[in-house]
Amino acid sequence: MKKWLMMIALSTSVIGPGAKSFAYTAHSGDTLSTIAQAHHMTVHQVLAMNPQITDPNAISIGQAIHLEKMTVSAEDRKLLAQLIHAEAGGEPFRGKVKVAQVVLNRVKSPQFPNSIRNVIMQKGQFSPVANGSIQNTPSASDYMAADTALNEENNGDGSLYFFNPEIAADSQWFSSLETTTVIGHHVFKK
Repeated sequence: MKKWLMMIALSTSVIGPGAKSFAYTAHSGDTLSTIAQAHHMTVHQVLAMNPQITDPNAISIGQAIHLEKMTVSAEDRKLLAQLIHAEAGGEPFRGKVKVAQVVLNRVKSPQFPNSIRNVIMQKGQFSPVANGSIQNTPSASDYMAADTALNEENNGDGSLYFFNPEIAADSQWFSSLETTTVIGHHVFKK
């Protein structure tokens, strides 16, 4: 019975199409630039969502600044869970969430495609796409990790890359990037 309830909860937790907006309340010391950076957005994106801000250098404490929260289709949610399963199936839950956050951070970054599907399917980026292991059946934990990442207001430390140094080829390029965290067998970078 418990397993059925969990499956029902997972099947109803699909985040619908479109985007929800939420408001950030400006605090002392905030600037539009720091708010945008903390939410992995550009100042231009924040201004586009906030036509009431006429002077980007003059936000006030307590001012509501509208930000967009990413939502996804059932297909993209499944694809994200499949990537989590293929890349981090044996990793701790927080490591699974972090893999999903890398994808979501890439979606928000101008350096990468702007959709979950296009980020995951971008040629040469994720080995499970190249070797076919992305075609798997994600576990409940994989879906929960995807949902956790999607529901977090801020996708952490801006990580855009991860690798397992035990199996990945040594790369000077990866070494040149800032390490944001290590979880399980994965090193996360930006």
